[in-house]
Amino acid sequence: MKIYFAGSIRGGRVDAELYRRIISHMQQMGHVVLTEHVGSGNLCLTEQGRDRDAAIYEQDTAWLRESDVVIAECTCPSLGVGYELAYAERFEIPVHIFYNPSKCALSAMLTGDSYFHIHPYEKEEDIFTALNNIL
Repeated sequence: MKIYFAGSIRGGRVDAELYRRIISHMQQMGHVVLTEHVGSGNLCLTEQGRDRDAAIYEQDTAWLRESDVVIAECTCPSLGVGYELAYAERFEIPVHIFYNPSKCALSAMLTGDSYFHIHPYEKEEDIFTALNNIL
């Protein structure tokens, strides 16, 4: 299965280590994570100019269209992740959203959209249990 993992990059990297562990878990299950770089600690967090950012957009939307499912960790709000989720919905790619309600309130634009599968969690282990059931 090809997975598009969505997590905040320019919106904040507070959960980068969690992203890395989620990505690793999905890979250990034998799945291809098209966006494994989201878990990296060495990402550029600033705008790269219109041409470079356009290339990022083109690559990410190509990966979205290629993916079988989107797994998103949305505890740290991100405009880019929100865009990716709407893009996935437009192309009818299944979307599973994870977030920790003790750390954030998820946008009504996500919780109010019946297309999205929402997975609140308290402990990190809850994410892995849900992923095992989803994937």
